[in-house]
Amino acid sequence: MKALVIDDSRLARNELKRLLADFENIVVIGEAANATEAIEKIEEFKPDVIFLDIQMPGKDGFELLETLDFVPHTIFTTAYNEYAIKAFQYNAMDYLMKPVDKNLLSAAISKVATKIISEKNIENEDKMTIDDQVFVKDGEKCWFVMLKDVRLFEVDGNYTKIYFEDQKPMIPRTLNYLETRLDPKTFFRANRQQIVNLKWVERIEPWFSGSIRIYLKGNVEVDVSRRQSQRFKELMSF
Repeated sequence: MKALVIDDSRLARNELKRLLADFENIVVIGEAANATEAIEKIEEFKPDVIFLDIQMPGKDGFELLETLDFVPHTIFTTAYNEYAIKAFQYNAMDYLMKPVDKNLLSAAISKVATKIISEKNIENEDKMTIDDQVFVKDGEKCWFVMLKDVRLFEVDGNYTKIYFEDQKPMIPRTLNYLETRLDPKTFFRANRQQIVNLKWVERIEPWFSGSIRIYLKGNVEVDVSRRQSQRFKELMSF
């Protein structure tokens, strides 16, 4: 697994790298002292896992995650215990207190390894297309929904909201998981928060800094991130 260590303390980065050197399934491909450096290296190297401090100059660890389109598996490493609940709202794989205990670190790495194996198995399964029907349950309400009728998937805390007809039920699945299951020729990851059904696109307009805005039928507007805007143009071009 490729790992990136993100911490504003050089001593903390060195200590964590020392601990990680004993794990044969971890390769530290880089380090970053702040969010700006981290964003560049995450986009360039696509690490499988990041070890992320929370309190850093500029953007903190949570703000860093909010700026990413590609979000690696995240293990928080911090000296503060008051952020634990918030960390898991960001789908953290684990939350380790400094100084990092090696046994707890080992358990966290095992969680990530198991998750990656599971995701690879899912990727090898057939993708779900617009002709597939899915069962959706939200509380006491249930639906059988054709995917061609779903115009948008949107993050809502630890759940994902599904937009079809006049319904917006929530399911306990992450957007990252849904992205692995859905046909990428039809369902496009517009940004960290949303996946759109391209069959529902009504028009597209240029937006800020080279990005685009997608207008879906039904007066739904979706701002596409700069990185995904470029990918969208490549996907939709001859």
